[in-house]
Amino acid sequence: MPIFIVVIPGRQMLDLLFMDGPRQLATLFWRYHAFQWDPRKGFVLASGETSPYYVDCRALLAHPDARWLVAQLACAAISDLSLDAVGGLEIGAIPLATAISDYAFATQPSKTYDTFIVRKHAKDHGLEKRIEGAVKTDARVLVVDDVLTSGGSLLQALRAAREAQLQASHALVIVDRQEQEGKQTVEAQGVPLISLLTLDDLKAARPDTSFL
Repeated sequence: MPIFIVVIPGRQMLDLLFMDGPRQLATLFWRYHAFQWDPRKGFVLASGETSPYYVDCRALLAHPDARWLVAQLACAAISDLSLDAVGGLEIGAIPLATAISDYAFATQPSKTYDTFIVRKHAKDHGLEKRIEGAVKTDARVLVVDDVLTSGGSLLQALRAAREAQLQASHALVIVDRQEQEGKQTVEAQGVPLISLLTLDDLKAARPDTSFL
């Protein structure tokens, strides 16, 4: 695997330069407090279940260096796929799809990905669309989401994409929580899942608190 170098200002970030891309990203989750680990109280998830881990990709993607690295890793992971657009369910997929599209446009002009957003519910006015953005019938699309737990958000987006006659052949997430058989649920729909990190990767990257 190639070493990904992200230019990040500040002496406290120099240690990242000696890590590969996934390890850099896992470290940024800790550094930006986007991964919380509380084995006693835990956190209530969208499914209603409680987990000792909380993954907050919105906090991570609020930082430009993290967005750039996520997009870099994602573009490397999908480099062999033939795609027209990238998108997913609001709101978790929006910053991720935008980051991937912008990075590809800036660094790989031949890889131009338009973006689209899947609404949780179709608009009740105007054109009453469920899918917004630059996407046309038969477009080859990558469906993305920030975190995978049960796979429910990805399945909603995949279902909407297929109803709109889009060719959704792959899915991508930043973190696979490795819980509730989310990956198996998604891949049972005939859609291979790409994950940039797993929960194990995040736990393994727990740094010395002196660096946080």
